[in-house]
Amino acid sequence: MLSPLAYTLILLAICGYAFVAGGRDEKVVAAVSVIASVASLLVIQPLDQRYDGIEVGVMAVDLFVLVAFTAIALRSERFWPLWVAGLQLTTSFSHAAKAANITLLPQAYAAAARFWVYPILLILLVATIRHTLRMRHAAEGWQAPQPSR
Repeated sequence: MLSPLAYTLILLAICGYAFVAGGRDEKVVAAVSVIASVASLLVIQPLDQRYDGIEVGVMAVDLFVLVAFTAIALRSERFWPLWVAGLQLTTSFSHAAKAANITLLPQAYAAAARFWVYPILLILLVATIRHTLRMRHAAEGWQAPQPSR
């Protein structure tokens, strides 16, 4: 995993870009991502106990994010929010894995709980870029070529 500073910089850069250039879906996913990152810092166990047992606070944050991303995916006209919700579901399963095997190494549990945020942020970045291109093309009156008959 990246250092906390690197993660924070990536989070702020991508979410900041989504807030400035994204559509409704991109902005909501960015807001949920930032809120969840801050909330996770507030509820995680002290460093000497971190990921030894089930991180109940982090699990609650992850389940809130799963519900939020799923709601976005169900209302969106785009496909990418389904990927974001699916990856968040994978993150949520890390807590179930720890519950099923309490002896799971803390490092493995931590990696499983934190890994999928990076692909989620990458998807958000690509979605924001594509939204920007769609808006630019719409402003220019560009239309996709029609198939010939």
